[in-house]
Amino acid sequence: MMITMILFNFIIAFALSTMLLIIFILTNFPIEGENEKLTPFECGFEPLSNMRAPFSIRFFVLVVLFLIFDVEISLLFPLVSLFSFSTFLMALSLMSFLFILLAGIFYEWKEGALDWVS
Repeated sequence: MMITMILFNFIIAFALSTMLLIIFILTNFPIEGENEKLTPFECGFEPLSNMRAPFSIRFFVLVVLFLIFDVEISLLFPLVSLFSFSTFLMALSLMSFLFILLAGIFYEWKEGALDWVS
């Protein structure tokens, strides 16, 4: 009984995604005047300055590192509620996750990615 329900849900999901894909393919045709949308401004004004001004790659690397480690830290918050049900395996996996996180931070620190001015 349960397997037939799972199979039925899978068939429905597959049919819906196939229908959406077919609708997307049939309605995805090029629109006239698309070249005008590729210009920098649709209003007709020329830009007063270079819109592709360079920025520091160090800043970009620092932002990417912040996002990576911030997401990993946010994964630790739900584990606080599970401490009353903790087992040795859960503690071991948490410690290995923290070890990998700290190893990544120390590696980036050693490589100089966290230094703002070199």
